[in-house]
Amino acid sequence: MTLPAITLIFAAAAVLVNFWLGMRCGQVRMAEKINHGDGGNTLLHRRMRAQLNFAENTPGILILFAALELCGANTTVLMVVAPLYIVARICHGLGMDADSSKLRTIGVVVTMLVALGLAGYGVYLGYGLLNAGDMPAAMGAAV
Repeated sequence: MTLPAITLIFAAAAVLVNFWLGMRCGQVRMAEKINHGDGGNTLLHRRMRAQLNFAENTPGILILFAALELCGANTTVLMVVAPLYIVARICHGLGMDADSSKLRTIGVVVTMLVALGLAGYGVYLGYGLLNAGDMPAAMGAAV
């Protein structure tokens, strides 16, 4: 079995982005002396939402990404999609600071396209593996 090295790098990058998003919240908390919640501070609320949105989207993407890599997905596709997703999430995080931002729009659209693309690729790849008989009996393939 090939180890999911691309997923490992992707997951490490995602942890760094999450850390960065948390630090951005912390900067506002320290400057405004807000210990809990958002304290009614709009900027802190936006940054908290950016981090939460990342936390809502990223686990599912990483799980699907790992499954694709383990099932033999095209490595070039994976090596393009992973940084694309990371850049999109950075754009979204930066764009959340403003009332209206092209960066946020780019982040949202690219995140959605990546999610839909990976899901479609997963269905395609999984269906192909099932029909080719490449699924081991222990994983539920008909013997």
